[in-house]
Amino acid sequence: MRRTITGRQCFIGRGTLSNPPGRFDKQKLEQVDDGWYQEDVPDSVPTTLEADRAREVISTNDSPDIPFDLSINPYRGCAHGCVYCASGDTPVLMADGSTRDLSRLRVGDSIYGTAREGQYRKYVKTFVLARWCVIKPAYRITLEDATRLTVGADHRFLTEEGWKFITGANCGRLKRPHLTLRNKLMGTGACAAAVDKDADYRAGYLCGLIRGDGSLGTYRYPRADGKTIESNQFRLAMCDLEAVQRAQHWLSYRYIDTTGFVYKTGTGRVMHAIRAGTRTKIRQISDLITWPESPPRAWQAGFLAGIFDAEGSGVDGILSICNTKPEIIKRVADALRCFGFRFVVTHHERSKYGYKPIDVVRIQGGLRENLRFFHTVDPAITRKRDISGQAVKNASKLRVIGIEPLCKGMRLYDITTGTGDYISNGVVSHNCYARPSHAYLGLSPGLDFETRLFYKADAAKVLEEQLARPGYVCKSITLGANTDPYQPVEKRIRVTRSILEVLARTRHPVSVITKSALVLRDLDLLTEMARQGLTSVAVSVTTLDSELKRVMEPRAASPQARLRTLAALSAAGIPTTVMAAPMIPALNDQELEAILEAAATAGARWAGYVLVRLPYEIKDLFREWLAEHYPDRAAHVMSLIRDMRGGRDNDPRFGMRMRGIGPYAQLLSNRFRLACRRFKLNSEPRTPLDTTLFQPPGPSGAQLQLGL
Repeated sequence: MRRTITGRQCFIGRGTLSNPPGRFDKQKLEQVDDGWYQEDVPDSVPTTLEADRAREVISTNDSPDIPFDLSINPYRGCAHGCVYCASGDTPVLMADGSTRDLSRLRVGDSIYGTAREGQYRKYVKTFVLARWCVIKPAYRITLEDATRLTVGADHRFLTEEGWKFITGANCGRLKRPHLTLRNKLMGTGACAAAVDKDADYRAGYLCGLIRGDGSLGTYRYPRADGKTIESNQFRLAMCDLEAVQRAQHWLSYRYIDTTGFVYKTGTGRVMHAIRAGTRTKIRQISDLITWPESPPRAWQAGFLAGIFDAEGSGVDGILSICNTKPEIIKRVADALRCFGFRFVVTHHERSKYGYKPIDVVRIQGGLRENLRFFHTVDPAITRKRDISGQAVKNASKLRVIGIEPLCKGMRLYDITTGTGDYISNGVVSHNCYARPSHAYLGLSPGLDFETRLFYKADAAKVLEEQLARPGYVCKSITLGANTDPYQPVEKRIRVTRSILEVLARTRHPVSVITKSALVLRDLDLLTEMARQGLTSVAVSVTTLDSELKRVMEPRAASPQARLRTLAALSAAGIPTTVMAAPMIPALNDQELEAILEAAATAGARWAGYVLVRLPYEIKDLFREWLAEHYPDRAAHVMSLIRDMRGGRDNDPRFGMRMRGIGPYAQLLSNRFRLACRRFKLNSEPRTPLDTTLFQPPGPSGAQLQLGL
């Protein structure tokens, strides 16, 4: 299924509502009563399923705002994708100062992002919370320094004028801030290519490290009897283990084995060291660190890395290398010239650096050149490569000189980070927001979410094992508290059905929350369980306006299908609840009474509502969605939300997050209470589901037979 956008053919997938191009053709949706029930909605690529194996399927809730303790979520992810993606070979700045391709990042990796401190945005360390890839139409962005960035249309970069999308318009439905030629991006500048760590590089590194911080020689001492004692000594001692380990490893490449040890100085500082003590090894090391007459480029890079590990520092963002030996300073200067670094050399006579005259080499060019140094020569000590706290300044040539569509779908990657951004190929990129629960679990809203869905493999078997544990205490379980248990693929793979079968067989109470008509497939199980007081079903109804529903929930059941579902469940004797959620001020909250009346007519006995929540992971997506679909009222909606959230986009406090505060929130609460009274909803207390009938599974998975 494709759609034409600004003259181009773009893939149409199962996307988030905030994606500016519409995900489903409205004429097609006119013919579909229940988008979630119909699994054969066309996609850009075939859908595949992946097993999400776990030792447990029952989750525990400790939030006082949620009226249940236990829940089961058969699926991770939902029928929504994200498009703020970049090419997999895009280098990302890691927290140790190195780079790694975006496609090779993993959940838990430490990287750099940015955070605003006062009036300045600064580089800070953060973690990868989620990672995934999708197939999307790609764009190529060319910068003034010849950097090329391959990204999706909805990727955002930080510019001098704020965050901007790759594509957009100045007016109309696609209006949003977007890149134009001559916009200047913010960041560190393109990442430099590292020199290969071949034999020449390794020799240069050992030369710089040992000459800078090692002790090597053959010493002779006279004895009392007139003979001479010869002592062959090599020792390298540093407080940073990384450099010592690299040196020991690379010495072994030359068959020079050393002994490692740890000791403390007089001040209590822990030192890591290696040593050797034979004449052969001393001669081998001496030959290895001999100055070459015409050092190759790789040797020069290795030497800079080694001498920086030994004698370098990065205080206040200034890289410097100091030494008392003129020969070493000359070699440092030659190596820096080899790679085009600008530097100054300062000579100090008996200064604060010590009693010997000393020379200090300082690299010029600020953070951009510092990172080029790190990436090119790759010193081992990560402590010296830390750029945390440095301001996000823009001295690099990062003006946009080209924006071109590649006119084809590409596999693009994205991550969710703790700061909401990351440094990709030297520019600050906005990350995609994963749903909070997926970020906490180390998952994205979908790994390859356009084509792949995760489901709980062997959920029924694992559930039986949990229910059979000797210490298990029966409490009502909520099915689908996080994601809807009736995903489109449930019609085929029947994970939710298998869980209900176990709960029915063990007479375990369960509450179901859904917005799908597919729940009627399991009417046989639910009816019998309801007869025993073991189940209830809540159906979410967001709006009665079919057009609004298509914009808000394009793949969910229509309002009429949900009301018919409520009627069928109620007619079967199943206690039903309608959830008017989420209520969005100035968008669908005016329908609150109509939703409750329609649900009561369909047989619902209880009702609830939830004010729209915009936690950190989704607030920007909601703003984008509003700007795209309702630009005329977007500012008004956000203003009302902030009034109900204490001046913020979101209020995470228990007792406040579901209902809000302030006059508008109180008005909504009063309207709900009066409407429930008028339509006889919540007129009787809910009867708790029966936990006394529970019969644990037997040891083999069969039902325990008591022989009564």
